Amino acid sequence: MPDYLPPAGFYFKVIFNNPQGGLFTETSFKEVSGLSVDTSPEEVVEGGLLKFHHRLPTTARYQNLVLKRGLLKDSKLRDWVEKATKQFEFTPLNVTIQLLDQFSKPGANPEALMSWKVYHVWPVKWELSGFDSLSNDVVIETIELAFDYFES
Repeated sequence: MPDYLPPAGFYFKVIFNNPQGGLFTETSFKEVSGLSVDTSPEEVVEGGLLKFHHRLPTTARYQNLVLKRGLLKDSKLRDWVEKATKQFEFTPLNVTIQLLDQFSKPGANPEALMSWKVYHVWPVKWELSGFDSLSNDVVIETIELAFDYFES
């Protein structure tokens, strides 16, 4: 029996940090996705000989970070998104996503098992789930964020 249990993905927090000052935590997210990086190879044909193709790595590409949560009446995050989308005033933030220890003692600050820092984040999309009179689902807001890179 192994001594290590992989962490559960349901216990996390998201911290937004303005490099010019200001910090706010939004912990009410249903889902965070988009921590992904890939490189695609560039093919180079060797001159003169058509049978030699070299595959070389290119720069890293990052997906957008997608945050989903139940709609809140008041939110610093939504204020930041609305300022960017309505007034076209973009203030890039840094975001820290922490995967927390679900076995922390009740009442204690949970320990971060892993952490990812996402740099130069800015909003590219805000979306609200549809309304359905035959359903009792929670209204979900989705916030999509572009960023330069992330580190773990």
